[in-house]
Amino acid sequence: MTDHQAERAQLSAEIDAAALQKAAEYIEQEEGAANKLQGWLAAFVTLVAVGMSGYHLYSAYDIVPAQVLRATHLAFVLFLCFLVFPVARRFRHRIMWWDWIAALLAVAVTWYLIQGGDDLTDRNTTPLPWDIFFGLTLIVLVLEAMRRTSGWIMPFICTAFLAYALAGPWLPAPWTHKGYEVGRLVGVMYMTLEGIFGVALDVSSSLIILFTIFGAFLQYSGAGKFYLDFSFSAMGGKPTGAGRTVVLASFLLGGPSGSGVATTVTLGSVAYPMLQKVGYEKNAAGGLLSAGGLGAIISPPVLGAAAFLIAEFLKISYLDVLLMAVIPTVLFYFALFLMVEIDARKYGMHEAVFEKVDSVWHLTRRYWFHFLSLISIVAFMMWGFSPVMSVFWATVVSLATSLLRRDTALIPWDLFSGGGFWRKLGGAPLVKALEGGSIGVLNVAATCAGAGIIVGVVTLTGLGLKFSSIVIDYANGNLILTAIFTALVVWIVGLAVPVTASYIICAVIAAPALIKLGVPEYAAHMFIFYYAVLSEVSPPTALSPFAAAAITGGDPYKTTLQCWKYTVPAFLLPFMFVLDPSGQGLLLMGSTKALATANWWSIAEVTVTAAIGIAALAAGFQGWALRKTTRLERWLLIVAGFALAYPAWQADLAGIAVVVGVLAVQYLRPQPQTA
Repeated sequence: MTDHQAERAQLSAEIDAAALQKAAEYIEQEEGAANKLQGWLAAFVTLVAVGMSGYHLYSAYDIVPAQVLRATHLAFVLFLCFLVFPVARRFRHRIMWWDWIAALLAVAVTWYLIQGGDDLTDRNTTPLPWDIFFGLTLIVLVLEAMRRTSGWIMPFICTAFLAYALAGPWLPAPWTHKGYEVGRLVGVMYMTLEGIFGVALDVSSSLIILFTIFGAFLQYSGAGKFYLDFSFSAMGGKPTGAGRTVVLASFLLGGPSGSGVATTVTLGSVAYPMLQKVGYEKNAAGGLLSAGGLGAIISPPVLGAAAFLIAEFLKISYLDVLLMAVIPTVLFYFALFLMVEIDARKYGMHEAVFEKVDSVWHLTRRYWFHFLSLISIVAFMMWGFSPVMSVFWATVVSLATSLLRRDTALIPWDLFSGGGFWRKLGGAPLVKALEGGSIGVLNVAATCAGAGIIVGVVTLTGLGLKFSSIVIDYANGNLILTAIFTALVVWIVGLAVPVTASYIICAVIAAPALIKLGVPEYAAHMFIFYYAVLSEVSPPTALSPFAAAAITGGDPYKTTLQCWKYTVPAFLLPFMFVLDPSGQGLLLMGSTKALATANWWSIAEVTVTAAIGIAALAAGFQGWALRKTTRLERWLLIVAGFALAYPAWQADLAGIAVVVGVLAVQYLRPQPQTA
């Protein structure tokens, strides 16, 4: 072990085990409190999970009809949910008889649906008694799976939407509608591709699970450790090195995972002692860690699960969604880097020398293939492959390149030598990766199934159009007010449900209001996506900051406020691309086709003004530009930042003039005399 490795091990050991346990609890809040099974039960669950991953990899390579793929995907998801997640905490780490009944019922419901074929689909408006029985059973199973994986709130919201569909005639205007009987509701939810088996579950079955498998392959081949070591090696040494390491590592770790909480905890357990050593106080360190973790949800090439849904809702390629995320992601991390630079001066951070893990060149020479795995998805898409085939072949690339070194091999080099083939295979990283890919998708897939209930009700009752009309009426047709109201709606919904569910709900009920006022569909959906991400930093669902606070020992709510400070500049960007056509340049005009005829000067102009605005807001919120700001300078910088976030040349000129004026005053102000 090198001196640096010993130092890192000693620093990491300083983090109390109870703090890591507390952080793990926040991951459980996001991903569900899973059983830790032993013996034949553990082997059985592993076998089913590996089979699920294998089936979905096969479905990516060969054609499986949509009705069959979505139904079997949900059957796998529900079956594993009832075996992996207990009905209550006191029943953890064992499988009860009712879990088996629920799991087998999930299989029966799916079998009935598939064997019914087109005849069952054709009678969705007049379902038979057995159709209604199995349909109601599926709805109950989906609600229970969501409760087990993500808590009570999402099942409650889904139940409220179902009640809305049933109680239409008795509701006050403008919410009233003709109402639907149980049979009609079940027909839509269970017997068509408009309800539970709709767009959200389609994306879950065809894309999201493949990306979780890909992420698991990277994890078990050691890519995550390499990204951390690479960041430490590249950024260590200077007072800003600790913060820069967090920013770079959060991007590299978050890109493949797409999970804010998991990235925060993984990074925090290693990086917090380093932040502490250079002078970060607990809440500021937690805020930076959680802000970096938040970047995982908006960073290519994976983004969060909601990004796949954007592509499906808009009927565009996933490459277009990645393209739209490029400039906002760069500006997000630009804001974090600025905050880190200001932190070093504001807190008077001292230099802390960390011996490098290894030279950047030496690390890259040995583990270069981990970068190849990361960029291969985009490369395949640019080559013309579909997103499904791109992630499939990227997973194959990850498997193949892992075999280049013994310590990263997903299939042990000695698998076929020395005996013990089945024992070696059972403990192989490949089996763990296939199992982890399926287990990792369960909470998202259950949420997607539940979101299908909401989408089905909105489609059936016309709630989306009603809601958009109400929002526009309240805003008197004003786009700025409509955007603010929409952001508030998304934020409020996001307080209660995960990012994926928040996006789906608001995409069907809130996006029509912006679109009706002339905002392009892609800009409206990206606006909603970015504000759905705020659920990760907004109590009571501020899981990333709360997990970071558990690691640092800081106050959860003060850590959340620090996280807001780090991320607020970047979250003004969505207003830029809905309030004015020029702001859509931040999304690179929404597609590769539009980009071919885009005005590049306009894109560069809006990007530069956005960057200046973010810098002004960073300085204003931190109270530090060239030096510590006065109260007046601080407010002038904040106002200038908001002005630059509004895509109009008058506002841009005013904002730039104020920024230049504040910097000039600071530069000319005499330095305080020190003794």
